[in-house]
Amino acid sequence: MQHLTVLGTGVLGSQIIFQAAYFGKDVVAYDINDEILAKLPERWEYLKPQYARDLGASPEDLAAAVSRIRATTDLADALAEAELVIEAVPENLEIKRDTWKRVGDLAPASTIFATNSSTLLPSDIAPSSGRPERFLALHFANEVWKNNTGEVMGHAGTDPEAFEAVAQFAEEIGMVPIRVLKEQPGYVLNSLLVPLLDAASDLLMRGVATPEDIDRTWRIATGAPLGPFQIFDVIGMMTPYMLNKDSDKPGAREFAEYLKREYIDKGYLGKGSGRGFYRYE
Repeated sequence: MQHLTVLGTGVLGSQIIFQAAYFGKDVVAYDINDEILAKLPERWEYLKPQYARDLGASPEDLAAAVSRIRATTDLADALAEAELVIEAVPENLEIKRDTWKRVGDLAPASTIFATNSSTLLPSDIAPSSGRPERFLALHFANEVWKNNTGEVMGHAGTDPEAFEAVAQFAEEIGMVPIRVLKEQPGYVLNSLLVPLLDAASDLLMRGVATPEDIDRTWRIATGAPLGPFQIFDVIGMMTPYMLNKDSDKPGAREFAEYLKREYIDKGYLGKGSGRGFYRYE
């Protein structure tokens, strides 16, 4: 599959766009307004030095990647030639269902549909697309160029050929395909990661230790390169905020309110913005 459309150009959506373009795919970046799309060149400038550092990309390689990206706010235009659509819109079931309903009405009959949802199951979203047999999940870890797992997860009605086509596509754009054999909230990665992040936020909210000491403990005792609050900075503040703000757990809601008050409202959105729990040059 050569022609990719990515719906949503936030932190992870923009990474998926750039990764696919870097590996030679023609990518259409769709978002809801021109103001959002106008920020993409700045995002490419943020990603370029990281590709140069971690993948040895040359200036020519990076310029070629940008040249393969086209941005639009016209959904019909974005889908006209799409062989694969990857959705990276906000982690809200109704937003995703509404998005896929519109995509299903406009996309070519042969298009394969993939959600990058971190927490929602493909079976919860697939019927909205009108083509559940061609619907599955392709989940990326943040900083996709180096944390390059591509978790491929279908649902009971997913066509096995569509599943394998997406796994092959993931490999073609430099990912390591992880075939998730059964629907699992959080796939493999987040099933392991979320309990760690929840435990860290609980320790912080109860005043047990500072983010720095929680991270230091985890790094020293396990040999991990990053602590949980460093991981929050990589993910960005909006994702944990959205996941926790309506939780039935008071501590999780308190953490969401803390993120909004101390970070989001001040423009400290994580590593990509230059500041989160830590400052970044």
